[in-house]
Amino acid sequence: MFWKSVVFKLWLTIIMLVAFVLLILTVLLLEFFENFYVEDAEMNLLNQAESVQSLVESHENEDVSIDTVNQLMDPSTRVTIFFDEHQYWQNDTYEEYLEIEPTWFITQTDISRVFSHGEHIKEISTLPEAKEDIIIVGVPTHDERGAIYVYQSLNVVEETTEQTTNIILLAASIAIVLTTIFAFFLSTRITAPLIKMRKAASELARGEFHTKVPVLTYDEIGELANSFNLMRRQLNYHITALNQEKSQLSSILKSMADGVITVNRKLDVLIINPPAEQFLEQLVYENSLQKDELPYELKGYFTQVLANEEEHSTEIVVQGRSYVLVMTPLYDDSVVVGVVAIIRDMTDERQLDKLRKDFLANVSHELRTPISMMQGYSEAIVDDVAETKEEKQELAQIIYDESLRMGRLVNELLDLARMEAGHIQLNIEEVNFQHFIERVARKFINVSTEQNIEFDTHISIKDQFVNIDPDRIEQVLTNLIDNAFRHTDVGGLVKVNVTEQNDSVVVEVQDNGSGISEEDLPFVFERFYKSDKARTRNQSKKGTGLGLSIAKHIVEAHNGNIYAKSKYNEGTSFTFTLPKS
Repeated sequence: MFWKSVVFKLWLTIIMLVAFVLLILTVLLLEFFENFYVEDAEMNLLNQAESVQSLVESHENEDVSIDTVNQLMDPSTRVTIFFDEHQYWQNDTYEEYLEIEPTWFITQTDISRVFSHGEHIKEISTLPEAKEDIIIVGVPTHDERGAIYVYQSLNVVEETTEQTTNIILLAASIAIVLTTIFAFFLSTRITAPLIKMRKAASELARGEFHTKVPVLTYDEIGELANSFNLMRRQLNYHITALNQEKSQLSSILKSMADGVITVNRKLDVLIINPPAEQFLEQLVYENSLQKDELPYELKGYFTQVLANEEEHSTEIVVQGRSYVLVMTPLYDDSVVVGVVAIIRDMTDERQLDKLRKDFLANVSHELRTPISMMQGYSEAIVDDVAETKEEKQELAQIIYDESLRMGRLVNELLDLARMEAGHIQLNIEEVNFQHFIERVARKFINVSTEQNIEFDTHISIKDQFVNIDPDRIEQVLTNLIDNAFRHTDVGGLVKVNVTEQNDSVVVEVQDNGSGISEEDLPFVFERFYKSDKARTRNQSKKGTGLGLSIAKHIVEAHNGNIYAKSKYNEGTSFTFTLPKS
């Protein structure tokens, strides 16, 4: 507001200073002029009294001298001549209140000193009846028998003083007006650059660092403007550098595969990246906490690091995934101000370690069974346990079947190793996909009849031709359909659906069999992985555990995708997509 501005304060200061000076000057001048006019009036009256004295004493004829005095005196001035205490003369005046009884001069102590002591007097007195102030000058005659009193009203002096006062007040008013104009001019000259700097500072506070304050003068305000512009440039440089560093830090944190959480001593989250947010969401969901609430488990670890001021690491399992937390104190100089936690998802590493450990066990297990059977039946033949030719032929057939099974296992292991090494070769052909699906499905008609399982195919595609390796895709499809039959009970249903989605063909193999448990579902495409951990499944339904892993590599080699959906004891659905070209 205006009365809070610098212009108003500066103007008010100057006006008050000038008004105070003018007030003192006016009082002193009025006092001076008042004394001056009173003294001047007294001196004038004294001169008139002495002139009257000279006229009266220089003429022997009293009438002539009185007539001369009457003509010379101003009508506003009255003179009373005492020839002695009983004989007097007064001139005429138009001021009625100046008519004073002669006895009044004799009865007044201060005024009667002219008679009693022969002194000259100059007095200001008040008339007894008119209550008016008058100036009286009295001189004795040379023979000291009489006295001459000349007096006039003090109003004459007061009028002169009033006129002088009006002139002084007028001059003071003009001075105040001129001072106001000067003060506003000076204030605006001073505050105009300050106002511009204030606007520039406001824009600076909003982040506008390109506003420049013009330098209009070379005084202190001009130096202030130069300093402001220098500060603006420095702030712009440092803020830009800070933003770049912040952007780089943010980009680094977002691109990190590991999660990062930084908290202060109050355990408020300061910095967090997306992997850490996902970890917290899983931990909050598992512990049924509020969305923005830090889990108690993490609070305990952070508090321990703050208290001990040393690094601490631990491993947490959340939603079936394994995470390693490495927490380090955050220092500001030598004071611990918070904690930095690195969160690393070790699920894949743990799973790979487990797979490496299980690989030999799985291979050994898969090979041990046929080798043991071949060894046992071979010993039976060598020891002549089988007496008849038919029994020997039956044992030889079992040995032959197990050798074939061993061959399949070894071939699948070799194929899988080549695929994982990236050495898979595809023979791409343009295939009528509907005829291709129908040909593969016909191979399972007898299986469907023997196991009393309903088998159905549904094909809904407009473009019949797809570029694929038919042998490899037949291997994938055969494996999925065979798995569906092996895990579906009598009276169940196996269905193959073929649809289109954008520029891809979608193949779904669905059954209502035993299904896959939720904890096994993420690992069905791993090699040697079997949901039957005890391996007690019916030998007629036993597989090598490599089929789905090989199928995944074949589909991905076609730039496709394969995934599974299942509910335990309700059924399973395997779906893979293949680009048309």
